[in-house]
Amino acid sequence: MDLAAGASAVWVLMEHCTKDGKPRIVERCSYPLTAAGAVKRIYTELAVIDVEPHGLVVRELAPGMTLSYVQSLTGASLTLGTSTR
Repeated sequence: MDLAAGASAVWVLMEHCTKDGKPRIVERCSYPLTAAGAVKRIYTELAVIDVEPHGLVVRELAPGMTLSYVQSLTGASLTLGTSTR
């Protein structure tokens, strides 16, 4: 999107997996990107994840979720960070 290309930070709200259970959060995007590197935070029904220079950092887990379960549904490595609240 053109809006994302000029933004200093983009937060994404999305479902964690596709309808057939495949990860939406992956190491490398397979589609052409308009604003590479613009996403700073991802909100899903499972977790809040920050996109940092060293990788993806889970800031919050939804009630009942564990890092290992969320990692099993994610196509990129996650680390557990401190809560932003």
